[in-house]
Amino acid sequence: MRKLLPFILVWGVMLPMLAQNEVDSTMTKVRLETSMGDIVIALSNLTPLHRDNFIQHVQAKDYDGVLFHRVIKDFMIQTGDLATRPPQPEPEVKKGRNAPKQPKVKNEDLTIEAEICYPQLFHKRGAVAAAREDDATNPEHRSSGSQFYIVYGWDLNLAQAEYYTQRFDSAFNGKYKATPEVTNAYATKGGSPHLDGNYTVFGEVLEGMDVVEKIQNVDTDDADKPKEDIRIVKAVIVE
Repeated sequence: MRKLLPFILVWGVMLPMLAQNEVDSTMTKVRLETSMGDIVIALSNLTPLHRDNFIQHVQAKDYDGVLFHRVIKDFMIQTGDLATRPPQPEPEVKKGRNAPKQPKVKNEDLTIEAEICYPQLFHKRGAVAAAREDDATNPEHRSSGSQFYIVYGWDLNLAQAEYYTQRFDSAFNGKYKATPEVTNAYATKGGSPHLDGNYTVFGEVLEGMDVVEKIQNVDTDDADKPKEDIRIVKAVIVE
């Protein structure tokens, strides 16, 4: 199974779960009904390619049954690898000119153009972002066509938050510019600021950070896979 992972640095300890966030009412909301509880996420309109791709996967029921195949405490939980779904029953084959066409096999190698919208979208606790291949094979930072992760991250005090945002400004030479709002969010909510500017954040958790917390606390093996399977049972658009 191919692994698409955000660059990993694991630090710090956890904050209490986030309260429900206030978001634009026009954002599409998706409920991930997992084997450990429900997580409701909102998809940002600032990242239309990722938003529409995610909606298409939900409508096609692609995420129903996929594993959380990569879980790292105080960092993130990752899912969306379509190869981790349980075996699907073979469709009944009917012959004749009116027989239905066989569904096409999804190309899991498809990628999405990066839509990094910093500082509006960043890796605060509860951010939803696209996984991708590493820089050596993917210098354009294109996103996986299906895999995504939800940030849990670590706690930062104000001095630490300022350190990371200042280091970010220096690394990107003005391409992206941190704001006081970003610094304050990291200082009060926590997150994974070292990922900013390198991965596309395309949504955030509205409800269910307690479920994210439970998942990121499970026992995992040496490959960061949970020892007991945790799945998205069903993903649905919230009307």
